[in-house]
Amino acid sequence: MERVLGIGGYFVRATDPGALSAWYRDCLGLDADEHGIWHQESGMTVFATFESETDYFGSRAQPSMLNFRVRDLDAMLAQLRAKGADVAEETQDMEGVGRFGWVTDPEGNRLELWQPA
Repeated sequence: MERVLGIGGYFVRATDPGALSAWYRDCLGLDADEHGIWHQESGMTVFATFESETDYFGSRAQPSMLNFRVRDLDAMLAQLRAKGADVAEETQDMEGVGRFGWVTDPEGNRLELWQPA
């Protein structure tokens, strides 16, 4: 059986694509080139399905949630707060998995930040 090799892209609708790309660059340090190509560090990627009624993604109108791996969750959350980003107050620790925090981008998309254990 042929199988996928990894995530090849993630595409987001935006009312102002340039401004949203700049937010991801300036707030999260996502250093994509003019074609949107980003060379990420190697590591785990989780692919998980959730019940249709979950509130985990924030709004139920949001059908999926992007999760970014981070080295230092506390530093990332502080950086986002300093830039005025909409950061959730709570964080979550899962033994053996890591720590989680959440931010909502300027277009209303909830993102998860994960510091692996």
